[in-house]
Amino acid sequence: MAGEKGVRLLNSWFSPFGHRVRIALAEKDVEYDHIEENLSSKSELLLKSNPIHKKIPVLLHDGKPICESLIIVQYIDEAWPEKKPILPSDPYHRAQALFWSDYVDKKIYETSIKLLKLTGEAQEEAKKELIENLKTLEAELGDKKYFGGEVFGFVDIAMLPFTNWFYSYEVFFGLKVDEEVPQLVAWANRCKVRDSVAKTLPDPEKVYEFFVNLRKKWGVE
Repeated sequence: MAGEKGVRLLNSWFSPFGHRVRIALAEKDVEYDHIEENLSSKSELLLKSNPIHKKIPVLLHDGKPICESLIIVQYIDEAWPEKKPILPSDPYHRAQALFWSDYVDKKIYETSIKLLKLTGEAQEEAKKELIENLKTLEAELGDKKYFGGEVFGFVDIAMLPFTNWFYSYEVFFGLKVDEEVPQLVAWANRCKVRDSVAKTLPDPEKVYEFFVNLRKKWGVE
């Protein structure tokens, strides 16, 4: 796909952070070139574009790099203002969207990674922690269609990639997410029929296979 105005995305198929960016670009109908990075042998372009963290994703717009997924999604929203907004214009609602997206990173992602690395009693404690974190997020969603109400937006994009990990939670840890947080699962299912999401997120079983290999590297399996 030819990139619009020199838009390129340095990414990896597995990265939930890269999925955020791809969903945002699709929501804004921005064409771009997707460059798959080999993270065991990072390209010079990646190292040059993100010299601080040396991580994906990186969005290149007219040769200028933007790093960190939530910052990239915010940039996409502002760089293409003529297309439907991702962040609310109201300052309070915008602040809330930024808060809950940060919550996803600090409470959902970090706890999930911790859980995947643990065994035994420590694993059980991490599982309880993740369930509580998911329930807190579900309470924020409430009866709304999306986190922002009737409009699909920033928090939805921040959280959706991690819903693809739910299958792995069940297989590895017996964590039935649909029973623990049914409203959150129903929200995820609503979102996954959107073209931007359906065309971006990988098969949960493929994600599980990735985690199997990753846990072996960590010495967990």
